[in-house]
Amino acid sequence: MIHQALSKYVGYDFAKEVLFHPKRKWRFDFANLQYKVAVEVEGGAYSKGRHTRPKGFIADMEKYNAAAELGWIVLRYTPQQMLTIAALEQIKRIIERRKNEKE
Repeated sequence: MIHQALSKYVGYDFAKEVLFHPKRKWRFDFANLQYKVAVEVEGGAYSKGRHTRPKGFIADMEKYNAAAELGWIVLRYTPQQMLTIAALEQIKRIIERRKNEKE
């Protein structure tokens, strides 16, 4: 459902479970490879899931910092946020900014 919303509303291709690091097995939930914009859907924000526990939180910081070093923009949303027009519009704006920078 999220993948369909990204492709349909944002209007750019997104791949699922994209391996992005040359040495680590880190993956993005969704990524636009052309403009290096990744979307992470962070579950468990209210249920003390992996992303909110200290070990998981620290591991996520390492992953996202490595992604930034490789030139990625990583956007993080809860599952509920991900299906809002506001989130989809933000993703679209960021991709379009990246596109304009390349031109």
